[in-house]
Amino acid sequence: MDSRPIGLFDSGVGGLSILSELRRLAPAERCIYFADTLWFPYGGRPAPEVRKRSFAIARRLLEADVKLIVVACNTASAAALDELRAAFPVPFVGVVPGLKPAVERSRTLNVAILATAGTLGGELYHRVAEEFGGRARVREIPAHGLAEFVERGELDSPALRERLHGWLAPAVADGVDTVVLGCTHYNFVVPVLQEMFPGVQLVDTSEAIARRVVHTLDEQGIAAPPDAAGGLSVIVSGSPEEFSRRAERLGFDCTAEVPA
Repeated sequence: MDSRPIGLFDSGVGGLSILSELRRLAPAERCIYFADTLWFPYGGRPAPEVRKRSFAIARRLLEADVKLIVVACNTASAAALDELRAAFPVPFVGVVPGLKPAVERSRTLNVAILATAGTLGGELYHRVAEEFGGRARVREIPAHGLAEFVERGELDSPALRERLHGWLAPAVADGVDTVVLGCTHYNFVVPVLQEMFPGVQLVDTSEAIARRVVHTLDEQGIAAPPDAAGGLSVIVSGSPEEFSRRAERLGFDCTAEVPA
């Protein structure tokens, strides 16, 4: 048993989708969530820049004595996951686009992945695509600006709907029946996507990543005592008040602090 906290990080509110599932599955665990809002969004930044931020955040979380770190961001996972695992002595769980389950579920073997340019251009995605995408027609759709809608709490506006229609309607009309949500922010637009494209299966990996964390804790023998109280601390590189407001719009009560 290990009562030390779990660290999670993302450029903003996106990783809260994983945090929510993790707290549901493992309520005894204490969590520290780092929102790197000063550097949001990661999606269009060069990979070396995202990697540098990921290392800085990992060091900050290790200063807080975390026992495991969740890279709760597809772009950061693509840019830095392998290097983080090689550099630091704690387990890392990253976010891999759900192409494997998408191909398995697709009736037409015609799938699309909605993701940032940083994720689609990363070696991690290309390894997954090479391993699991060969049986299907895979369309890569860079969803530039979608994470920004979520950060603003704009989850069902005419402008959002217009953007989603432009990205996905042509693919759906051409036979795509399964869409991978390749960014943790995109979890929060699932309701509007389901309404707009009712015949399309959406593949979101938030719960799967949380289950992977729980499995790793058990496998490593570092799960919290089952009777522990759990808890959440939030660290923000930018304005803690603004992050708390953004999180509240998504249904999270987060009192954030600025890192030392």
